[in-house]
Amino acid sequence: MNNAAPTRASSPASFPSRVQGTLMGGALGDSFGYLVEFDSLEQINAKYGPSLLFDLSQSPDPVHFSDDTQMTLYTLDGLLDVLEWAKDGVGADLNACQWLAYLRWLKTQGVQAAGHAPEQAPRWIDTQSVLHHQRHPGNACLTGLSTGEMGTTARPVNPDSKGCGTVMRSAPYGLLPNIDAETVYKMSSNAASLTHGHPSARQSSGAFSWLIHQLVIAGLPLRAAAESARDRAAAERSADVDLLARLEAALTLSTHDGDPLSGDSLTEALGLGWVAEEALAVALYCVLVTGGQGVSPVQHFLAAVRLAVNHSGDSDSTGAIAGNILGALHGEAALPPSWLALSEAPHLIHHLGAEFIKLTTGE
Repeated sequence: MNNAAPTRASSPASFPSRVQGTLMGGALGDSFGYLVEFDSLEQINAKYGPSLLFDLSQSPDPVHFSDDTQMTLYTLDGLLDVLEWAKDGVGADLNACQWLAYLRWLKTQGVQAAGHAPEQAPRWIDTQSVLHHQRHPGNACLTGLSTGEMGTTARPVNPDSKGCGTVMRSAPYGLLPNIDAETVYKMSSNAASLTHGHPSARQSSGAFSWLIHQLVIAGLPLRAAAESARDRAAAERSADVDLLARLEAALTLSTHDGDPLSGDSLTEALGLGWVAEEALAVALYCVLVTGGQGVSPVQHFLAAVRLAVNHSGDSDSTGAIAGNILGALHGEAALPPSWLALSEAPHLIHHLGAEFIKLTTGE
């Protein structure tokens, strides 16, 4: 499918709709991909037939989101903490608040940080039992936080880790209004250093948040926003060559005529998604290649997320990232009603989104 034409909703979505769409779109994509996260394409075919995983209703059990959505919500809560301090006229260190939020998430996973790690009083999010389930959390996120050390760009924990645990949790930074994209990029990149030290993990996180910001705040069309994220990644002083190659491949391949890459062909071209730059590239390609003139937001969401999860790689993360992008692009109009009816804890996600909207806009 040639996706040269810009992909936009028929009428621009409002800021609140884009915020809620980003959060819920990510959760839906995550839940869909979580059904097959550890399955090879052959196993997906054996379970669901030649049409592969096609609909959330195919889940034999109640639908669950994974650690990807859990950590995204804790990212959001770290931002809420900073915004609440600011409302009271007090400045707070964003990365310190984010670290404390992730340490509270770590407790929900039954893991204690080292004894010298700081304590923080529980917040509302910590009382939500649905977030206390262990949904295959990423090893680097667990080990980086359990050290009790606040990782920084200069002194990172897990210095060689480039897992996608940074990208899949970073959409909320891109939702911040009244902040320039460069600041958003740096916030996201710095927060990635709390658990992952490899430049690709930090820069992929920054590029993803930049992309979300260009869609939600700047209102750019999809391809223009994607190219802008690619250009920002390239402007890094020591730009990660793997990230640049994956982003360029996603942009270029999405303009080719013919059927979209899928399954093993998709992951052979862009990677399995277990590492940061691959997860971002796979998700971005799937969103780019499935849009176009005459495609409704819901049709775009379904086509992109189906493509993003039916492969042998990290299906929940590629599905979550694709869902975030689609929600940022179209707002809540992208969310399939039948999937929302099956989703896990939608009221929790909506409540946190509403708190963010209230604190950033006063509405």
